[in-house]
Amino acid sequence: MRKLLLPVLLCGTLAVTACSNMTHEQQTTLSGAAIGAAGGAAISAIAGGNAGVGALVGGAAGAVAGNLKGKGYW
Repeated sequence: MRKLLLPVLLCGTLAVTACSNMTHEQQTTLSGAAIGAAGGAAISAIAGGNAGVGALVGGAAGAVAGNLKGKGYW
């Protein structure tokens, strides 16, 4: 338990502060990538495929879609 305390605190601090100075375009790209990765992993796992590959493909597609949304194309 004690060995996990420092890494958990560091990850928590990083998660809270990492996105504070991002532009709107960067935020939508990151959000799209995270949502795409989660969705791709879930769909791939349900379909019986490799969840890691699904996460990579979904994350890439989500990042592109989020970037386009951030630029105002949608």
